[in-house]
Amino acid sequence: MQLQLDDIALFIRIAELGTLSAAARERNAPVSQVTRALARLEAGCGVRLLHRTTHGLSMTDEGDTFLSYGRKLMDTTAELGSEISGKLAGPSGWVRVSASPIMSDCVLAPSINGLYRRYPALHLDINADDRIADMARDGIDVAIRSGTLNTDTLVARKIGEHGRIVCAAPDYLATHGTPQRPEDLQHHRLIASSASPTLNRWSFADSQGPGEYQVKGYTRTDNTALLLSMALQGVGIARINDLYALPLIREGRLVPILQSYFASPRIPIYAVMLQERQRLPKIRACIDYWAEWLAASGAG
Repeated sequence: MQLQLDDIALFIRIAELGTLSAAARERNAPVSQVTRALARLEAGCGVRLLHRTTHGLSMTDEGDTFLSYGRKLMDTTAELGSEISGKLAGPSGWVRVSASPIMSDCVLAPSINGLYRRYPALHLDINADDRIADMARDGIDVAIRSGTLNTDTLVARKIGEHGRIVCAAPDYLATHGTPQRPEDLQHHRLIASSASPTLNRWSFADSQGPGEYQVKGYTRTDNTALLLSMALQGVGIARINDLYALPLIREGRLVPILQSYFASPRIPIYAVMLQERQRLPKIRACIDYWAEWLAASGAG
């Protein structure tokens, strides 16, 4: 078969995105160009790879097989190119990273200059969103995630850990007083997460016995960055990732409260990759650097 690598890469993106038009928009190309590339690929294979109907696209059996081998081929090609260029000039190219706004702000942003100094030929494209990205569909190379992972299709490497601290802004405490015991919280304005109910269950420390405080929230949000911003503005009391909270506590912009009453279990931070991407030198370089950076910051 005489096949072009670019046509194979395009077919993979059509399969991941689900439509020819989405693949065309991603490439900033007319749909007719994508259609011709697909026809060229099917002609080269001598089989139909996709069923095209008014209801959308569906993969043929041959298309499923081709997709599997095509991904292996493209990954091997990318790995070969990365290995050769890496040995000549070090890791290079674009790395697309997905992370929550909080993780982007307190891990990625402060570490980027150091990463670029070490690897000047690397470039980051950061997708900062609380939504967990579909790594294949969105073209994500590395996702920085915390907590428990539940997937068999990804490879995860622990690069650090964090905890959470109940705290409030000095202005809030000056206006509403400082709670002395967990039961005092019922008279305070708590900020809750509407995206992750587990974040609203504040476990008691071992010294307090089993159980947890269930936060209903005077204010709720689905965005962790906004939750932090509201806490800083004195809107209420929040339980905040300590990667972000500790520097703000040192600056006096947040005050920790009820520390002896609530547990702060260490939560792992993972760099997550598609299985076929983990060996690329540019990705390994980023992950190794972030593990080193988190360890130096006390979150390793």
